[in-house]
Amino acid sequence: MENENVENVNEEVLIEGQDNNGIKISNDVVSVIAGVAVSEVPGVSGMAGGFAGGITEVLSGKKNLSKGIKVEVGEKETKIDVNIIVEYGTRIPDVAFEIQTRVKKAVETMTGLKVVAVNVHVQGVSTETPTEETQE
Repeated sequence: MENENVENVNEEVLIEGQDNNGIKISNDVVSVIAGVAVSEVPGVSGMAGGFAGGITEVLSGKKNLSKGIKVEVGEKETKIDVNIIVEYGTRIPDVAFEIQTRVKKAVETMTGLKVVAVNVHVQGVSTETPTEETQE
């Protein structure tokens, strides 16, 4: 997925099936579900979002759960790009595999959409160590 597909963020998708009764799920909902799943993975230091996402967090005072997540939703399937910063010392392939597994399971369980791809992009490594002041 390329960044030019990001403009579809506020579109909604109608999930077809027997029990949906015309339920529409926004791309934002899928990205928040994926963001929560990623935040629970050990070894992820943070999400790598754009400049606009950081400004939104500062101004609103709320944590942006979809920061660093790009979602492309089709009629019955979705592709998800995740941009992360890993903690120093963690094994990146293990962290990426765990992210793919958790995001796929969470999105498919909650939305009924088939996740065809979860692409993990490691944008950096956090080498921050807790200082004595923050440990107290």
